[in-house]
This record gives sequence, C-alpha cells and structure tokens, in this order.
Amino acid sequence: MSNDSVSILQTFRDPLIGLPLSHLWRGAGSAIFLEFGRLASRRRRDGTLGNPRGEFGLMIEWSWRIEDSTSILCGSWSEEPLWETTFDLVRNKSLSELSIVGRLPEIVVALSDNLFVSSFMTAEGDPAWALFDRREAILRTLSVRQGRLELET
Repeated sequence: MSNDSVSILQTFRDPLIGLPLSHLWRGAGSAIFLEFGRLASRRRRDGTLGNPRGEFGLMIEWSWRIEDSTSILCGSWSEEPLWETTFDLVRNKSLSELSIVGRLPEIVVALSDNLFVSSFMTAEGDPAWALFDRREAILRTLSVRQGRLELET
C-alpha cells in the first residue's frame, strides 16, 4: 500500500477502534451492512423506519465471510438460515482492528472474542465494499476504484 493509502486508512481506523458493532443488517441479495458506534434512526422515502445508521458504517456488497480464530462460521454463499445466528455472534462486539489485505484491497474487521468479518470479491472488477464516516456533516467514503483505495467526500 502506498503512504497515501496508509494515511487514508488511518483516518478511518483510529476512531473506529473500540467502537461496538451496534447493528448488522442485510441489504439486497447478499449485501451486509455493519453499523459502528452511536446509532441514529433514519426514515425511508416512504416514511417508514429504516435500519439505523452508526457513526461509521461498512457495506460489503458481496462476497463476505465471518470467521472465528479457526474456521469460517458463515459467508455470503452459506445457507441463509445460518446468517442470522452468525450475525448475532458479532453484534455488540468491539472493533479491535481494521486492516486492508491483498494486492487488490479487501477489508478485514477484527472484533473482540476473536471474530472477524472479511470481504473477498470473487468476480471481475473491484472489491465491492465501502466504509462510511458519518460523524461530520460531510459524508466521507473509503472504497476501491481501479484496484486502489479511494476517498470520496
């Protein structure tokens, strides 16, 4: 990773350390959303309540897996009834490390109790994840474009 990429990652990583995974929800298809820190309610366009948003959020479109220290517990290709019980294992765990791995940047979230959530794209294109910093009035998003980390505001 370049020095710029390391610096960008640090601006997200440092304030995330110690925050709880306050909410985890499933989006369309196999997409998952991890919400960290204090939650804020949100409304859908039709006025109904939507999933709350955390101070930070991580969207992994596909593919993903949840691991403990010795095995894969569940992944985007697992039987769906296994998903919710595995999601319950990681909810409310504290974020202990955030890292980028691989030649093409994949994200790994290390949680307390030796639990991990990892992205790993299995199709053409870029890894399909995005990290959101919602603490300020201006949303900052870290994602992958053309094989490199990209920061958007």
